[in-house]
Amino acid sequence: MKKGNIDIEIARSAKLKDIIEIAKLLKLSEDDIISYGRYKAKIKMDSIKRVLESGQQGKLILVSAITPTPAGEGKTTTSIGLAMAMNRLGYRTSVALREPSLGPVFGRKGGAAGGGHSQVLPMEDINLHFTGDLHAVAAAHNLISAALDSNLHFHNLEGISIRNIRWKRVVDMNDRALRNIVIGLGGKANSVPRETGFDIT
Repeated sequence: MKKGNIDIEIARSAKLKDIIEIAKLLKLSEDDIISYGRYKAKIKMDSIKRVLESGQQGKLILVSAITPTPAGEGKTTTSIGLAMAMNRLGYRTSVALREPSLGPVFGRKGGAAGGGHSQVLPMEDINLHFTGDLHAVAAAHNLISAALDSNLHFHNLEGISIRNIRWKRVVDMNDRALRNIVIGLGGKANSVPRETGFDIT
């Protein structure tokens, strides 16, 4: 059986705790979180400020770089496993990870949310939508891109040099074919032709 299939089986057999229970483990109340169903939540900014202002001290372990195994275990799996092990030893521990891009989900790396018994769940939600923030960031970023090209199309009132524009559009995956592209082709109605590309959201 392939590694990705084993990860999915492990994820689907796990009994998830309600996010309110998880919040309590971190000494947060139900009022401190914005719930996204039973298993996901954001911590309110005011609650984070309150904890920071309380003077409570913690320790930070940064997992910054690892050469992954051929199956893809790297920073995420190690970080999750380390946090789980420290919790098992009695330390109140949490792990902070970046929101995964869709690239690894449909590639050979698998779920992009850890692996084996070191996974963040619910895996499908985290990979495909989560709280909607990644989509919102991409939409806002690309709206600025569209406004920039609209300005170039309608007389370039700011006098922007198209050769010096570094602002690219974004998409939620590492799509090599879109890294360097030419836009504005197809005639005058489609803005100014120029080189640009896409970054990962």
